[in-house]
Amino acid sequence: MKQLVWILMGMAVLLAACGKQTVTHDMMGMEMPAASTAHVHSNDAIAHFSVAADRYMPNEEATVTILIQDKWNRPIDAFDLMHEKLMHVIVVSKDLSYFDHLHPEYAGNGRFEVKTKFPAGGYYQLIADFTPQGMGETVQTHWVTIKGKVPKQADLQPDTSLTKIISGKEVTLSFDHLMAGMGLDMIFTIKNAETKQPVTDLQPYLGSLGHVVAISADAKEYVHVHPNDQKGSGPEARFTILFPKTGVYKIWGQFQQGNEVFIVPFTINVP
Repeated sequence: MKQLVWILMGMAVLLAACGKQTVTHDMMGMEMPAASTAHVHSNDAIAHFSVAADRYMPNEEATVTILIQDKWNRPIDAFDLMHEKLMHVIVVSKDLSYFDHLHPEYAGNGRFEVKTKFPAGGYYQLIADFTPQGMGETVQTHWVTIKGKVPKQADLQPDTSLTKIISGKEVTLSFDHLMAGMGLDMIFTIKNAETKQPVTDLQPYLGSLGHVVAISADAKEYVHVHPNDQKGSGPEARFTILFPKTGVYKIWGQFQQGNEVFIVPFTINVP
């Protein structure tokens, strides 16, 4: 009986330890999210990120390599196209002031590679979005630290106005309702900023009317959605989106007109 009690107590301690979130710190003592681990498992696919971050200074060309393997460390070499690409990589700074959307080249044998430049020193999250054949869409993340001067980190505050002027366009963001944990309609309405006339000549970008990425202020929640009407041309781009939890999110809408992609950022508070 005593032996059984000791076994049960040991199992309880082990389970409690497994339930704790690991938090790492950098040399400066700044707390980093648990997603800073280099290998994140999902759907039996493992993304191994390789960035020689210690070699790079801001605005120097950096090479990012992502190797996709299965749980037995064998390369996964078959991927489905997702919006005209085998992999999408989102790059954001820790305070979400910087955003980029990259498309790595596939080198074969599970290996993807892309070159980019980081605008300043500090922390950046890489978010790889890909679909191994037969495994479904997979999203995995990795944090990198770039040397050099780190700009002052701004607290993410919700926008007081959901109308922005970007690249000669007046873009207004609206919702049918706003609540976490349920699907809702998110609408971008696009006009000519000078004439106020509706923009009706939006072009497909990566096979659809537009793309939207939303990331929570703590960089732990990532949402990537596409328009309900893939073949539209404006002035409205309507998306169905689900915010997984309450809090502040930054949203980037990506659209194309006149063969030029423009990105519209908004920051909202989701109750």
